[in-house]
Amino acid sequence: MARWQKMLWVGAMLAPLGLMGCIPSQPWVTERMEEKYLYKNDWRSPVMPPIRDGFPPPLCVDEPSEGEVLRALPRVTRGVPFIYEEFRDDIEIVCEKIVDKIDPPRYYPLVGPAQLHHCHWKCTVYYTETIMSAQPFPVKLKRRRVEVVYIDKDHVHQYVGHDPDVQQQITREHTQY
Repeated sequence: MARWQKMLWVGAMLAPLGLMGCIPSQPWVTERMEEKYLYKNDWRSPVMPPIRDGFPPPLCVDEPSEGEVLRALPRVTRGVPFIYEEFRDDIEIVCEKIVDKIDPPRYYPLVGPAQLHHCHWKCTVYYTETIMSAQPFPVKLKRRRVEVVYIDKDHVHQYVGHDPDVQQQITREHTQY
């Protein structure tokens, strides 16, 4: 076997060893990926069954979840460990409904004739902000903070007219009953 063939053979055997191991990445990369792929329905408006004549109009009863409210808050500053770190502790969330109204029917692209149901919430977040630093000398600052976040949970109700048979049929298609 020639010398260049031996070197090529040894290089081919050692190449996989250089490719093993983990790829270094920042810790916040996974957080950004989760935000992008796991919570995409936070900003979408669902299409609901039609509002039936003779029944009371639907109410906004699904207030924003704690996760939705916390994701709507401004992000905590990404610091350097032991130099500057910021935390939110003792979180308390209070939600109150500020708008609950239904618009008259109109045409919406990709939906058809529908009624927009406005559900607007005012979410007040009370928390303790903690700022810590261990270098060059240890410091720990705590202060109570209040943030207000407004969240819209609007959705669309299909509009099929005033025929009760058609309304029941569309409702059955939506709810599978």
